[in-house]
Amino acid sequence: MKLNSDNLNINLRHIRALQSIAEEGSFNAAALKLGVVPSALSDLIRQFEATVGSALFDRGARPPIMTPLARAFLEEVAPLLVGMDEAITRMRQTAGLELGSIAIGASPSAITELLAPELAAFLAARPMVKCLLHDDVAETLAQMVVAGQLDMAVAGRAFHSHDLRQCEIMRDEFGLACRSDDELAKRDVRLEDLRHRVLIGLTANSGSYQLLKRSKVPQELLETRINAHSTVAQLCMIRAGMGIALLPRNAVNLFNDPALRFVHIKDLRLSRRLYLLEPAKRPLSALADAFSRQLKSHIGRQSGAPEEAR
Repeated sequence: MKLNSDNLNINLRHIRALQSIAEEGSFNAAALKLGVVPSALSDLIRQFEATVGSALFDRGARPPIMTPLARAFLEEVAPLLVGMDEAITRMRQTAGLELGSIAIGASPSAITELLAPELAAFLAARPMVKCLLHDDVAETLAQMVVAGQLDMAVAGRAFHSHDLRQCEIMRDEFGLACRSDDELAKRDVRLEDLRHRVLIGLTANSGSYQLLKRSKVPQELLETRINAHSTVAQLCMIRAGMGIALLPRNAVNLFNDPALRFVHIKDLRLSRRLYLLEPAKRPLSALADAFSRQLKSHIGRQSGAPEEAR
């Protein structure tokens, strides 16, 4: 809709002046409320009247009385003024990080030790902010960050990374995941000891599988009969006695379950790296940027934690 150019001569200051006089009952009281001198308030009303082409006050009365035209105008714009006040308040609250939402992706094993404590502190300071936490494999999370479905993610390195900034935040040793009552939990373990055991693997699109594939793990330990889509499913099957798995330490300790045990493998020198994945081609929202800075500050306090994007 095209605006009438004459209407542009009336701004919010004119309307607020008229509203204040109606609420306070006099020019002097309205000027005091608005923090201006009475003559400045009178000038605003005269400008308003000149643009409208009609008087807004009967100046023959003492004090001047608002005309029916002015009262009808105020009744019509009252809902708009309330809506504008509310919209400006929401905008200021959002800019001040009091309102809004943040969407974060994470590998399940990154949640308990790293993400959850920092996110809990962040949200505790902002009780009106909403949060979505989406867990999945690294490549899926990376795609969601690029597509704008997530503000950021904490996961393994994404292979297609030209649209992402990736900052290493944690290294996590690979070892054996087994039940606490498994005989392997009670002694030194080598890869050879796993050859005749049932191993539970992850699907080929997972970061952990890709890391193991590029390592010196024998191929027969990767050709697993039982496979899971997620670490959580792996842990559930291990707990049920269906087999054992090669997993990072934090993944095994995801729930601090006493029924599960992480066991160091003497001839396996392999660590998974977790990264903070952020979009490279769009700015973060104010909330997402604040949480990113908090997370990086936490990482920076950890000894030897790299802070530069790779």
